[in-house]
Amino acid sequence: MAREIFIVGCGYTGFKVAQREQKRGAHVRALVRSPGGAERLRASGIEPVPGDLDDRASLAALPVDESIIYYFVPPPAHGVDDPRLHAFLDAIGPQTRPHRLVLLSTTGVYGDCVGMWIDEERPPNPQTDRARRRLAAEQELQGWAHARGVPFAILRVAGIYGPGRLPIERLQRGSPVLREAESPWSNRVHVDDLVTACLAAADQNDSGRVYNISDGHPTTMTDYFNRVADACGLPRPLQISREQAKGTMSPEMLSYLSESRRLDNSRMRTELGVVLRYLTLADGLRACFRHPSAPPRAAGNGAGTDALPSAGRQEQN
Repeated sequence: MAREIFIVGCGYTGFKVAQREQKRGAHVRALVRSPGGAERLRASGIEPVPGDLDDRASLAALPVDESIIYYFVPPPAHGVDDPRLHAFLDAIGPQTRPHRLVLLSTTGVYGDCVGMWIDEERPPNPQTDRARRRLAAEQELQGWAHARGVPFAILRVAGIYGPGRLPIERLQRGSPVLREAESPWSNRVHVDDLVTACLAAADQNDSGRVYNISDGHPTTMTDYFNRVADACGLPRPLQISREQAKGTMSPEMLSYLSESRRLDNSRMRTELGVVLRYLTLADGLRACFRHPSAPPRAAGNGAGTDALPSAGRQEQN
């Protein structure tokens, strides 16, 4: 019997997960909102399931019994909870029992850690509504899964980068970056390694575990922009002070620049057995420019993580 997969958010990351699961012989379904999105999924051998997480009435009879669910959809842009995840879980009938659920969250739930190395034992301390929504989603899943007896894993994912997911347009615009001496630590993971971690989390037997997903080699955000610029032959961006940034950068970017942390990914490597293909940013960028084209995007309810223009953002398709 084929492994049954249900993807909620078949976008940049979700589509790659679908492809990897198909290579393992799985039958893959994915939630999709539009007829055009359904056609794109079908063309890739993915069975579309109509439904809109912003319209609870459209989510009747979700075919998730005995399925591994990958949930990649971001919360809405406002508020401090996640009504989309709530609607999805509420649509799973009381007699329906998924095999396992893997939720993508964000490292933003830790808040500012003043550059310290942190692992999963660090108490969450979200400092923006964006991060509060993600922590609320984690807590809702935990409560639902414990009540229903459904195994689950939560992946707190660093900024995603990969082919088609680099800040090239920002560099072309000449947008400034924070002065290196003032730039916070930030963390990243190549999309291919994220997909490997997703499948490993779906395969394991433990339930309720939280995993930091990153390459384990943080750099400053300014260093990241500089390296991407060098890799694609663009001028390095102008560096400005934090005081100058207050009048130049968007509130969203300033909120990212107010948090600094370095992620310990030991649990991912030891418990999930993930062997990273791209251990450093230099390794990952070389791979991006060997294969510069982005993968197809299937219209649905999003995928990815960390809505950061420099490192891969969540998308609501």
